[in-house]
Amino acid sequence: MTHIPPAEPQEESLGALVAAASDHISTLVRAEIELAKAELRFDAKRVGVAAGLFGAAAFMAHLCLILASFAIAYGLVAAGLWIWLAFLIVTVFYLVVAGLLIFVGIRRLKGLTGMRRTLHSLKTIKSGAEADAVPAAPVTAGQVGGHRDPVRPSQ
Repeated sequence: MTHIPPAEPQEESLGALVAAASDHISTLVRAEIELAKAELRFDAKRVGVAAGLFGAAAFMAHLCLILASFAIAYGLVAAGLWIWLAFLIVTVFYLVVAGLLIFVGIRRLKGLTGMRRTLHSLKTIKSGAEADAVPAAPVTAGQVGGHRDPVRPSQ
């Protein structure tokens, strides 16, 4: 880092002031980048530990689900059903739940907009044109008034 010795305010030229400002800005940017790196490393470690704990909890919950499934099946056997029928009922129940979850997941994915507004904004910035007509995101269930055209000021 270059250091420009301070001079009397009357003696400093515009070039010296610009050089000093540039030096200070580059030092500030480097310091901010180092701070961001340090914070990211700290956060990454915490996220890694949390992800490991969530993984362990999910594994334990999965084991509990398996044991609960056996308990339900043997409860049906105790109620008088054949063993194969009790286990078939539990299996079909889980298949129905899985099918419902897939159906809901697919419905949620159909509502994605693909970042149309962001892409339009980036193209507008790149071309330097004014952003008059921003394409609206498609209307999803639960949006009130989303079907209306936006109000534009008269010119």
